[in-house]
Amino acid sequence: MTSQQGASASVEANNEALLRTLPFGDTQDFTDAERGFVAALTPGVVKNAAGEVVWDIDAYSFLDGECPPTVNPSLWRQSQLCVKQGLYEVTDGIFQIRAFDLSNMTLVEGDAGVIVIDPLISQETAAAGIALYREHRGDRPVVGVIYSHSHIDHFGGVKGVTTEEDVAAGRCPIIAPVGFTEHAVEENVYAGTAMARRAAYMYGAALPRGPKGAVGAGLGPTTSVGTPTLLSPTVYIDHTGQTVTVDGVNIEFQMTPGTEAPSEMNFYFPDRRALCMAENATHTLHNLLTLRGALVRDPHVWAKYLTQAINRYAARTDVIFASHHWPTWGTDRLTEFLSVQRDLYGYLHDQTLRALNQGATGIEIAEDLPLPPAVVNAWSTHGYYGSVSHNIKAIYQRYMGWFDGNPATLWQHPPVASARRHVEFMGGADEVIAKARKSYADGDFRWVTQVLNYVIFADPDNAEAKALQADTLEQLGYGAENGTWRNFFLMGAYELRNGNVGTPIATSSADISAELSVEQVFDAIALRIDGPRAWDAKIVIDWRITDSSTVHRTALRNGLLVHFDVEGELPPAQTTFALTEADLRAALLGGQDLAKMIGDGRVSVEGDPAKLAELVGYLDAPDPDFAIVTP
Repeated sequence: MTSQQGASASVEANNEALLRTLPFGDTQDFTDAERGFVAALTPGVVKNAAGEVVWDIDAYSFLDGECPPTVNPSLWRQSQLCVKQGLYEVTDGIFQIRAFDLSNMTLVEGDAGVIVIDPLISQETAAAGIALYREHRGDRPVVGVIYSHSHIDHFGGVKGVTTEEDVAAGRCPIIAPVGFTEHAVEENVYAGTAMARRAAYMYGAALPRGPKGAVGAGLGPTTSVGTPTLLSPTVYIDHTGQTVTVDGVNIEFQMTPGTEAPSEMNFYFPDRRALCMAENATHTLHNLLTLRGALVRDPHVWAKYLTQAINRYAARTDVIFASHHWPTWGTDRLTEFLSVQRDLYGYLHDQTLRALNQGATGIEIAEDLPLPPAVVNAWSTHGYYGSVSHNIKAIYQRYMGWFDGNPATLWQHPPVASARRHVEFMGGADEVIAKARKSYADGDFRWVTQVLNYVIFADPDNAEAKALQADTLEQLGYGAENGTWRNFFLMGAYELRNGNVGTPIATSSADISAELSVEQVFDAIALRIDGPRAWDAKIVIDWRITDSSTVHRTALRNGLLVHFDVEGELPPAQTTFALTEADLRAALLGGQDLAKMIGDGRVSVEGDPAKLAELVGYLDAPDPDFAIVTP
């Protein structure tokens, strides 16, 4: 198998051209990113209790140098900004921990303690962040936690800053937007296996850090690999204008559901003239549909909520900060920043709709839609994390679905069958590879990777095709301005050369599973039923939840696990289990032995307990290591 290559002449020329055309003389972002610096973590490494490294920002020290030919210079600039790490003062009484994870952790000082906003992904990185803060600001207790939205990089480290005991005793309220828990656990459980596998590509999990490997994800350096945790919110925000006071700190909330997350909110600190924009306005074009997979987001309401934030808060704000990147100071500057961000999402939405109503498909619109010059010239609108290309396709998908309307694409062969036919029509694998080599020499890497994909899916053991495909994906990565595109391309090359690396990133945990409702527990199980094997099975089980006095019925029929709360008279179940909600989760998702729980008296059973074993026998196990660049 081939080793890593240098940048091709065409990629190097394109990257050099960007140095002449983009406004690299504008260094305001570097001034802002360094403003308020208090102290760095030295060394910049965080370990877990077993001594394993879960975060290493020092691995990105190579970014101190000049941009090499193997990295898009715009992405290099963004990565240099994103790895500035340590404790920073935003304004009087507000501090941020940056580059301890993909996201920021913000600390707001109150009368006696400190409020933590978005405690990172991992318990270990959050604990390191609060320790650095206390080293320089005193041993203030955490008197409140705010989750700005339902993505794991904004709640996963919560047990690194507070405890279940403090939350239960009311010493540390946890504030979140309504719908937070449902969306947080669903995203990490329902499609969690597939998302985690693709997230390994998105964040370049296995890539070496360096000019030919991972340089960052555009939104932050990468994701930590520590312990994700979750504590349930105790206060829910459900409307814009709602106010809460914590430890003498007044906070006003703006609800923004359906923007960057299905459950999200901005919030304003009137006494500090500071506005937190969560993840709705950062220094990049964000994702409308992430490459790891998610529900498609709504750029139309995103733009409207940014307009609302401008009209409601901008004139009385001196600084805005977010859960990623660096703040923006000054009322005029922050108003323009928010306005350009608003214009970006609104323009992409409206112009995509205009084009699709003229008959253009998503892939055609993504190739041809230009942005306004004022938007292009703002560094904060560049596609370091989201991209114009895949966001336009997401908008098309949101309104029109996967089908482009051409009947020729309505019923195509699946990838392997299609690939075999393509290769045969092209004259066989040797002919395709020979032509691909010429296209590679011509710098047409997009075409090379498309045709070599046919060869690999038709013949996954074709070493020559895999080697050339790895070289090709590498060149696409070297030219990408988008951090996650670069990681996807380079991870593809890495796995073609080294084999499947699986899923090194954990997005689920016992804490997250513990927050599933009874309804969600059985939703998660229903998704694993092997339908064809279960066509003829008829299994009816009642689950009497003793701590809520409810009965939930599961009925397997026609390969579908139907489940619902029992109300009124129904035919009797074949089996009834009586147990607490926690024991239900422990038995069905936590791997605990139900027979032992019955023997210990924690669970009682009426009827035929073997019916549960029969039901479990129809479950498939998800595969966290499924192939991506090979069939």
